[in-house]
Amino acid sequence: MNDDKKENNNEFEILRKINSNPKISQRILASKLGISLGKLNYCLKALRDKGFIKIKNFSNNPNKLDYAYLLTPKGVRYKTKMAYFFLKQKMKQYEDLKKELEKNYEKNK
Repeated sequence: MNDDKKENNNEFEILRKINSNPKISQRILASKLGISLGKLNYCLKALRDKGFIKIKNFSNNPNKLDYAYLLTPKGVRYKTKMAYFFLKQKMKQYEDLKKELEKNYEKNK
């Protein structure tokens, strides 16, 4: 997988996870995604800078590390577009595999 596809996949997975659990901790999110905490922090900042998420810090909370990640309308559109792209890609892989299996089945008759 080239770097751009990998980055898009990371962004998509991050958006999916925070959409389903906006108050997930960075440590848990990094663990679920199989990436380092530093890389996750870098990705979250990039998503914020692109306008895909807002990061809310509940500063009057005694736990200063309590954040919530909110998808912006732009982030929701991007996540939807990426979901469509990945689904389309998986459908093509399925069709290619199906053709390959049918071809092998015919050879081995």
